[in-house]
Amino acid sequence: MKTYTNCPVCNATSFTHFLTCNDNTGSDQTFNIVKCANCNFAFTNPAPLESEVGGYYESDDYISHSNTSEGLINVLYQKVRNYTLDKKVNLLKSLSNGRDVLDIGCGTGEFLGRSKQRGYNVQGIEPSESAKRQAIENFHLSVKGEKHLQTLDSESFDFITMWHVLEHVYHLNERIAELKRLIKKDGHILIAVPNLKSYDAQKYKEHWAAYDVPRHLYHFSELDVKALAAKHGLVVEKTLPMKFDSFYVSMLSEKYKNGNQNLLSAFLTGLKSNSKATSNGGYSSQIYVLKSAN
Repeated sequence: MKTYTNCPVCNATSFTHFLTCNDNTGSDQTFNIVKCANCNFAFTNPAPLESEVGGYYESDDYISHSNTSEGLINVLYQKVRNYTLDKKVNLLKSLSNGRDVLDIGCGTGEFLGRSKQRGYNVQGIEPSESAKRQAIENFHLSVKGEKHLQTLDSESFDFITMWHVLEHVYHLNERIAELKRLIKKDGHILIAVPNLKSYDAQKYKEHWAAYDVPRHLYHFSELDVKALAAKHGLVVEKTLPMKFDSFYVSMLSEKYKNGNQNLLSAFLTGLKSNSKATSNGGYSSQIYVLKSAN
């Protein structure tokens, strides 16, 4: 295990205990989440060593790597994902006419595959060998490991996307600096992460599925993303909702808290979370559209 002595956002050295959460996707271990006493950023501490964290992803329940359709929750996830893929590609189109897309943490390649169908020039980065293999075989994509990022030319991409990936990245500041280097001057960086200020996060507390310890190293609010962006010469141009996430996360959270999916309760919580989002800290997950500040 690695114990962090500095806040990843502001570099302060004083933390307070926030929550103790269970790993519900395999190991059944518990992990602590702390908050920075200076800027309130929440992160898992201590966390597994980078060289050992791979074992915590080795589960058929970890759908972004396994792409499983077994079980009701995963069936619903697959159906919703098919709809949201088009929404994501439409978002690119609404932002600019650029065509060059880099998806970091592309998983099994669905987003890049759909983008490729719509005429975009796509590349993917994926550390999981099994997920990378599926992306290449299913969609005939160009997908490389994380070390490939360092070989890419500066200002190469109109869009860089990280769909629920930034919370997994060990070297947070180095990754944001890499994004700033690779994006074109007028390009857009799209980062989607869970939001610990949402209503469903407040309701389920340590059982909130989007804490997903220890795979999620960081637990963001909108203010955290803005502070991290500003630190690297970027600005959050807009914040967009991922409205389906509240339902999916609530179903998992009900299962973790009560031992069953309790679909009615999860559905009502998802509705309430979305209805309260504009006045209660935001949606369960949000997309942040970043641009260079200069």
